[in-house]
Amino acid sequence: MEEKFSNIWHAWHNYLVVWTRDRAPKLLVILVLAFILVRLLGLITRKIVALSEKTPAHGAMRSQQVRTVVGVVSSVGVFLIVFIAGMTLLKDVFLINIEPLLASAGIAGLAIGFGAQTLVKDVINGFFILVEDQFEVGDTIRAAGVSGAVEEITMRRTILRDSDGTLHIVPNSSIQIVSNTTRDWSQVTLHISADYSENSDRVVELLTEVAKEIYNDPAFKDDVVAEPQVPGIERVRGNEVDYLMLVKVRPGKQYNVARELRRRIKVCFEKNNIKAGVPVQIYTGQLSGEDKK
Repeated sequence: MEEKFSNIWHAWHNYLVVWTRDRAPKLLVILVLAFILVRLLGLITRKIVALSEKTPAHGAMRSQQVRTVVGVVSSVGVFLIVFIAGMTLLKDVFLINIEPLLASAGIAGLAIGFGAQTLVKDVINGFFILVEDQFEVGDTIRAAGVSGAVEEITMRRTILRDSDGTLHIVPNSSIQIVSNTTRDWSQVTLHISADYSENSDRVVELLTEVAKEIYNDPAFKDDVVAEPQVPGIERVRGNEVDYLMLVKVRPGKQYNVARELRRRIKVCFEKNNIKAGVPVQIYTGQLSGEDKK
């Protein structure tokens, strides 16, 4: 019995000596390479986040989006490094046939993919929204049948709040077309109605004066990015003549500028006795017996 245990011990001892001599260096090399790659990936991602925070053009909200994307890329990168290192250890160091493991992992991944198609689409679409900078927190957009200001963007969903205060939670997979109304610049498009009898050249002249006045006003100098335009008559309806005014403004400033323009146009029309257009009113009904006579 003792001789049997002694033979087993010697066999294990010889195996460990051979394994330490031939395979332990491979084990150390693989582990060291995996450790270096993980640390290098972490260093690169931290540098990217630091650069985004130092760029004032993007702001804090854009830095948050960059951190979200970098976090996902870092997590996926670490998983791939660990997975490849583990498979290499099993195959080259421990001499385990990994083909059945890979086949099982493929089947399991396929099953999970079928069971979570919507979640996968949410994450993929959210990733490209962030990477391509389609919109940022604070932008006003129309997407998936709703509109509002973007309050939060994650890999899975986008949160919008509309003008009524309603909060819309939109899965990223539902976003097919995005209309961003506050990217780079916005435009105020005003249709000013005047009576048909008013002199058109005089009305255009007054509107141009109001436009130049607000453009040169120090209070709105930073909001209006280009000199306003008054192309002229947009349409004629009955006793109404609509004049068009176009003003390019900074994102999100179109509402304040439009309200101030309407106020100044009203004051200007009253001062110069310009009559506003009155819609044509048509009355329908049945005449009484006396009216028919």
